[in-house]
Amino acid sequence: MSTTPIARLLGIMASLRDPEGGCPWDLAQTHASIVPYTIEEAYEVAEAVDAGDPEELRDELGDLLFQVVFQARIAEEAGTFAFDDVATAIADKMVRRHPHIFGEVRGLDPDAVNAQWAAIKAEERAAKAARDKTRAGGSEPEDTATGTLAGVPLALPALARAEKISRKAASVGFDWPDAAEVIAKVREETDEVAQALAGEGPEAVAEEIGDLLFSVANLARHAGVDPEEALRRANLKFQRRFSAMEAEVTKDGHTLREAGLVAMEAAWVAVKRRER
Repeated sequence: MSTTPIARLLGIMASLRDPEGGCPWDLAQTHASIVPYTIEEAYEVAEAVDAGDPEELRDELGDLLFQVVFQARIAEEAGTFAFDDVATAIADKMVRRHPHIFGEVRGLDPDAVNAQWAAIKAEERAAKAARDKTRAGGSEPEDTATGTLAGVPLALPALARAEKISRKAASVGFDWPDAAEVIAKVREETDEVAQALAGEGPEAVAEEIGDLLFSVANLARHAGVDPEEALRRANLKFQRRFSAMEAEVTKDGHTLREAGLVAMEAAWVAVKRRER
């Protein structure tokens, strides 16, 4: 009897977690233990998109889907929810957030759609906060932002979280008027880092560098750039150029340290020139 691909995948996951004949490694995993793999797979999807490789993207999306199936299987064994519940929840959410498609609302322009989306998400956050408070016995949950800044996951990479926090603040008018003023703020924060380095302790330096990074995230937002993606691309560019420089400097048998900074800098400039 034929089966759907997703049913086959769910069956494979069930076999891997079978207490009597499953894989010891898979059986040992918990919700928390596989989170790093889930995050890694999400980044590998982004890398496949950057590479423009459809086959690689297909494979990486499969790896990410497997992480969803894995988490759902662990939950199903605990009696909390199953994969079908995950699919139903996101389908219901998308229908709820698109009343202009699935409901009676019609004729909205993009700005009205965005405003409607924000209002619906605000209602969802309020309902979630009420549920969380009930679970906490009536007290406010710890480390949870309220009001305008609610709903930004703590688990996000810090740079991406900074952009989302500042975007929420900007939505109520707490923002610089243009990118030029953000650049001025970045320069101000750079000066404060220099002052901290000149005469303050490591904690003060770390705080000022944090302020600088937060300002840079705001600059990226004003420029319409995803700061996390921009930094990821910068990392890849540096890695590519450094590897090319290293190959050039060490082709005669010297190590980088033996060649010295002057030789490395000259090779670096040559690599950059070849990329233009």
